[in-house]
Amino acid sequence: MLRGHRRAARLTLEQLAEASGVSARTLSDIERGRSRGPQHRTVTALADALALDGDARTHFLELARDGRLEDHWNRPASGLHELPCGVADFTGRSRELIWMSDLVYTESAPGVGVVGLITGSAGLGKTTLAVRAAHTLLPSFPDGAVLLDLFGLSPRPLPVPDALRALLRALGVPAQRIPPGAHERAALYRSLMRDRRMLIVLDNAGSEEQVRPLLPGGGASRVLVTTRRLLAGLEGVRRLALGPLQLTESTHLLAGILNGRAVDDTALTHLAEKCGGLPLALRIIGNRLLSRPDWDAAELAARLAAEEHRLDQFRAGDLRIAGAFMMSYDHLAPSAQQVFRRLAAVPGRDFDAALASVAGGLPLGDAWEALDDLVDLGLLQDAAAGRYRFHDLVRLFARDRLQAEEGDAAAVVRERVTAWLLRTATAAGRWFEPGYGRADPDFPALGSPEEAEDWLQANVENWLGALRSGTAAGQHSLVLDCAESMHWFSDRWTHAPHWREVFGLGAQAAVALADPAQQATQLNYLAWVNWVPPTDPEAMLRCTAQALELAESSGATAQVAAAHDYTSRALLALERPAEAAASAAVAAGMFQGVGDIDAYVQVLSQIGHCRRTEGRLAEALHQYRTALELIDDERSGMTPTIAAQCRPYALMRIGQCLAGLDRRAEAVTALLEAVDLMDALQPNFRQAEALETLGALLDDDGRPYYERAARTYRQIGDEAGSLRCEAAI
Repeated sequence: MLRGHRRAARLTLEQLAEASGVSARTLSDIERGRSRGPQHRTVTALADALALDGDARTHFLELARDGRLEDHWNRPASGLHELPCGVADFTGRSRELIWMSDLVYTESAPGVGVVGLITGSAGLGKTTLAVRAAHTLLPSFPDGAVLLDLFGLSPRPLPVPDALRALLRALGVPAQRIPPGAHERAALYRSLMRDRRMLIVLDNAGSEEQVRPLLPGGGASRVLVTTRRLLAGLEGVRRLALGPLQLTESTHLLAGILNGRAVDDTALTHLAEKCGGLPLALRIIGNRLLSRPDWDAAELAARLAAEEHRLDQFRAGDLRIAGAFMMSYDHLAPSAQQVFRRLAAVPGRDFDAALASVAGGLPLGDAWEALDDLVDLGLLQDAAAGRYRFHDLVRLFARDRLQAEEGDAAAVVRERVTAWLLRTATAAGRWFEPGYGRADPDFPALGSPEEAEDWLQANVENWLGALRSGTAAGQHSLVLDCAESMHWFSDRWTHAPHWREVFGLGAQAAVALADPAQQATQLNYLAWVNWVPPTDPEAMLRCTAQALELAESSGATAQVAAAHDYTSRALLALERPAEAAASAAVAAGMFQGVGDIDAYVQVLSQIGHCRRTEGRLAEALHQYRTALELIDDERSGMTPTIAAQCRPYALMRIGQCLAGLDRRAEAVTALLEAVDLMDALQPNFRQAEALETLGALLDDDGRPYYERAARTYRQIGDEAGSLRCEAAI
């Protein structure tokens, strides 16, 4: 082929040598067949000099590669006994090395070989680990060790007959005695392995079909297989799923690669964090710093902090993290590639098949299949409860593929994902709203309050991210609907850290839509956020003052009432109970006037709080019991989910009042019932308060309740409350 291309270009050997930089003697050896597998750089230089492109260039390079492979398999047997060099700075993986050491002593059934399968995504150091283990275990294998690269994910995986030929040569079988057929070669290989004690490392396996014929049929030899695929079809193998390094291990590895170069500890930690525990990424960053002595590590860490350029920093010479991911990506079907890159539009860290279906633009069944392929190749991690997640660097690679392959259409994908998340979150939140509380046929997975709550909690990063992106994209109506739907649900998840942002974005959307009534609504919700401990009554009053002005000017009576309600709570927090009771009474009358029984019942309890703070316990008890009667009365008109939510809190306050009135037995009964009902809710300050009250009432029997109260306070971030209960134990 070289001769043909040279003559077509009308070049002599000397002219081609001058144009390519390859010696005339080397050119002559290639043309006469003496050199059948020249080095890649030699062939590339010739292809450039001959101006080869397209299929002609590809064919030319592949012929040389095939020649190199043939030379590799025909080299003397002693060469294949030599393992590749390990890395001097190998760090961590102690648990994994112990696992592989145990393989040496593992017993197996007759005729069944002992095989260790090391799986994991690109860049995790599977080969490096296997080589390290092989060198460590070599004394246990007097007949030697062999590493055979199966090129499983390359465009031309090593054929099984060629792999068997290489292994037989490693076992000392002369070339002329190797059988021609794959079955005969496999039989000979198994018979020879049965009487030997060797370690075979099959690196970069691509499929079960490629691996099965290379496994021994018993005996003292052992096989380690490394692969990006799960190879779930292999029977009887011992599996080791390799994960990222811990941060401490990553930092130690990076320091080892830098080999004594002085780097600030903070910068070293930041660099290690951005590598996400991938040894390949750590090596690339370490090599970049070593090859550029004048570079500042802190400056490189700052570059890695910018997501839009981070992936570009992971390249050093012929090492590229994106290239490692691309090899896996190229093995996906087009539909799986589409799902993979479009999943970069999902704002949260994890997602389920339904969201993958929306992002990928595929039916749910096809999305499941694509997700299985992505997990199989290590491009996605399988999380709990049917959820999936990216490694941070793989997500950036997916985002780059989305932009590179879909261009302007990527924005359409993001808008579709954002809109679906906002609509789904709105449908879920409305299960807990008065006047809704029913299934939405457009969202069959949200068929009950329990399913809605599960979805909202599992997908909080996604719908919260959609609120942000929807705000940036001007999807104000969707953002406002979503924020509005969260009001009653937020009381079930009181201490979640995101409510301030949710209702703040809702208020922004209302401003953009020129809707003062809705702006007042969102400001009242922000007042509630500032009421949840640690309470900020001054911030509450700022919110309610603005909400009251907007609500009155727009005729939003319900929001005028809500502003008075939250003003009452703020005044009570400021220890002004008489003023607080007056504001609550105004709110109660207005809520009753507009027929909002759910809000009315809660304001009755607020009046009870004011009376209890003033020491008027009998009046407070009357308020709480009036509220409880309405909660328990199915004819009152209360929304069932809200009634169920209010009941334990009314019982708790009744119990506290009874305790203050020295009616201890009745108090304990009410509080025990309240605590049992609160177990169905997220931990919150009222549950902790009820448990602490029980602990105090039960004297010597109160220890378990103090302990639970301390745990609950700790869960909601109230360290003072937790210490107080621990001291009381």
